[in-house]
Amino acid sequence: YLWWLKPGEAAKPDAAIVQVMELGDYSDALRLEAALGRRKLASALRSAAPGRLSPRSWAYWHYRLGLAEPGRVPKPPRRSYA
Repeated sequence: YLWWLKPGEAAKPDAAIVQVMELGDYSDALRLEAALGRRKLASALRSAAPGRLSPRSWAYWHYRLGLAEPGRVPKPPRRSYA
């Protein structure tokens, strides 16, 4: 999931978690949740860098982890070009 990153960058657990949340299939999601727990996934989701999750994945994980009510998914983080 992080083949293009340098080893030091790939060692960041939340980056790896978010990448699996974006690119993984349903069985990967189940394994991730079983291994790390919902609290850790929610923490990784909240700290996800802008652009790391597609709008679809952003909404899915908010619903799956019980972080949003139907139709009330928070807006994803945005990149700042200051």
